[in-house]
Amino acid sequence: MSPAASDDTRIILDLIASGRARSRSQLAAQLGLAASTVGLRVEALLDAGLIEEAGEGSSRGGRRPRMLRVAEDGGIILTADLGGGHARIGRHGLSGAIQRVNTIPIDLTQGPEATLAAVGDAMEAMITGSAVRAVAVGLPGPVHVETGSVDQPSRMPGWSGFRVGEHLGARFGGIHVAVDNDANLAALGEHGAQFGATHHSITVKAGTAIGSGVIVDGSVHRGATGAAGDITHTRIDGSGDIPCSCGNTGCLETVASGASLVRQIRERGRDDVTSTDQVLALARDADPIATTLVRTAGTHLGQALSGVVNFFNPHAVFLTGSMSASEPFLAAVRSRVYEACHPLVTQRLRIEAARAGADAIILGAARLAMDGLELPETVGN
Repeated sequence: MSPAASDDTRIILDLIASGRARSRSQLAAQLGLAASTVGLRVEALLDAGLIEEAGEGSSRGGRRPRMLRVAEDGGIILTADLGGGHARIGRHGLSGAIQRVNTIPIDLTQGPEATLAAVGDAMEAMITGSAVRAVAVGLPGPVHVETGSVDQPSRMPGWSGFRVGEHLGARFGGIHVAVDNDANLAALGEHGAQFGATHHSITVKAGTAIGSGVIVDGSVHRGATGAAGDITHTRIDGSGDIPCSCGNTGCLETVASGASLVRQIRERGRDDVTSTDQVLALARDADPIATTLVRTAGTHLGQALSGVVNFFNPHAVFLTGSMSASEPFLAAVRSRVYEACHPLVTQRLRIEAARAGADAIILGAARLAMDGLELPETVGN
């Protein structure tokens, strides 16, 4: 199939899966293609079992259009969102909709082979006789997307250079496995949850660590080396000289991440606190030390984001991760960004918790997996 024909077919599948087009005539109108060309692409998808006809639609004076939808038994997509201590494994239909999610314990410090063995086992348990069409994985570190490998991670010993995509792909019969940074996937998943309401956005994953993904015109912007959006190593004024995992001092991660909150509250005598969730729970209960630390972390994140927002002028900033559920944190981010940015930049800016919530990463992974889906050849390319 020619590149143009492949792109057309992929877009047609995406339009049908998202519900933005339900008939051949709607597809032709949206794509600006001849009805005969759309017909060829649709027939190829029908023959491959990826889509199916679903009755007739309403007539506008001519023949009733035959409606299209993603095939219910056309296969599944498997996804994984790997965190430091657990992984969320998702099973999706070809529309990307979540059918089932399972959470398993993992330990990234055990290295890639042991971790991916557990992930692979959990994925296989999700198959239950369905054909696996695509697989995608989100990792909490920099990723070389073309090779599906981890690139200089700071908290993943033994993972640097490991080809995650190839390793998992071999387990699933050579199928292509898409791999990306979890913040990029969160941005992609949230963009889908917003139904295209925002063309340019920043999604910040604020949990134990901090990362962000950038969407430009509906697509992930990765930059020249895949590091676009990595605000976690932005130097923060007044942060002191706390060493960061990157080797520098005073990075955003050292004062605004969940891990930094745990460190700071323990330095103030609360040795019983060992997790970000505990700090956030204390803040919800109006503990003055925890509340101050959470609000200060939000202010620091807002400081880092203000320069990005001024430069990029996005429609929205979405926050996901455990800290996004904290109203003091979210309010502090908003306050700092609106205070520091030009009024024209913030005129229509939305800063809010992500709609997709904890599912953002696996939803984004499903969309990324669909981009790598093997599509059928069409006659007359």
